[in-house]
Amino acid sequence: MRKPSILVVFLTVFIDLIGFGIIVPLIPSYSEHFGAPGFVIGLIFASFSAMQFVFAPIWGRWSDRYGRRPILLISTAGAAVSYVLFARSTALENHTAALWLMVVSRLFAGICGGNITVAQAYIADITPPAERSKKMGLIGMAFGLGFILGPFIGGISLRYLGDTGPGWVAAAICAGNFLLALFILTESHRPDSAQAAPRPHLDQWAHTLRQPRVGLLVVVFFLATFCFSCFESTLPLLVGANFHLDFKNDPTSASTVAYLFVYCGLIGALVQGGLIGRLVKKLGEPRLIVLSLVLTAISLAWLPFLKGSSHFTWTGLLHSDGLPWVWLLLVLGLVSIGASLTRPPLFGMLSNLTASHEQGATIGVAQGAGSLARIFGPVFATTLLPYSPLIPYLACAAVLLATTVLAFQRLCRDSGPTS
Repeated sequence: MRKPSILVVFLTVFIDLIGFGIIVPLIPSYSEHFGAPGFVIGLIFASFSAMQFVFAPIWGRWSDRYGRRPILLISTAGAAVSYVLFARSTALENHTAALWLMVVSRLFAGICGGNITVAQAYIADITPPAERSKKMGLIGMAFGLGFILGPFIGGISLRYLGDTGPGWVAAAICAGNFLLALFILTESHRPDSAQAAPRPHLDQWAHTLRQPRVGLLVVVFFLATFCFSCFESTLPLLVGANFHLDFKNDPTSASTVAYLFVYCGLIGALVQGGLIGRLVKKLGEPRLIVLSLVLTAISLAWLPFLKGSSHFTWTGLLHSDGLPWVWLLLVLGLVSIGASLTRPPLFGMLSNLTASHEQGATIGVAQGAGSLARIFGPVFATTLLPYSPLIPYLACAAVLLATTVLAFQRLCRDSGPTS
């Protein structure tokens, strides 16, 4: 039998996120086409995270009891089915039925979205404790690269295959991913159902959060994800207002924001794929987590103060009127670096603090906390942004600085062995 391979699980996450990246950026335009009011668009987005909040710990626990491979296969097959439902929704002429089927497709995608949780548990199974943070960075890199490539494929499929094209392409990619995992992915964990006893959902959360350092890491991940999701959901609005972009009348405005997201994603992928191992060896997981929170807080506090003209070109950065855009790229780079330095050491440390028969369940609780943050964060930020762009960004910076103090006191001052 082949040995479990990090490359294969990397490809599984990467391909799965391509499908995710094809669909998610198109949801607002499809929803508006079907006449959805703003709260319905928000419901479609929130439905995915809500189901992940509920089911991520369940999939993690089941992977502890029954093995990582079957859960990865189920979640990958479920993703393919959810995109088939999405493709069908875009073909319906009845707008109400189309919106409801779209909600169902995202609910089903969230229920079956156990890939990241189980992939991280898979990495923990086959990696020595000292190397786990570095290898967790590869999962983050796969996530970032998949989400960068996905929107590009989605745009092409929409242009050449019509409204239903992105859904069917995403379904086909995930079906191919299922076949790849079916024939190549081997089991990394020998299940022990006696040790991995089932717990009700709330009991699993309570069991995880009662462990002092594990519970603290889950809280840190929730707060960091909350603040980053505020940034993600409001960046187009902030840049549009501060740099006078005209999304209604100027098609290049939307492209400019898309390029900014791709830029952030590329920096994040490079950091998680290349720098994490060396930084963990030099600083250790606790100090690297603290550094990441500080960098993100500083950059988010800085961001709303940047203003400039709407004329953005890469060559224009060399001229004096391009200086505000240079500063924007520098600060966005700092946000990306800070946010990318949080997840790998945090999950590496979380894994090292967790018994082998509870890896999936513990990581599932952490991912569930992240899903909950991605529900509340955008609502918080988009509600406050119209009053002043300073409010959500400075509030998030304050939250991150308070989290930094907590992490420093509870992790760095008690930074003994994490294994």
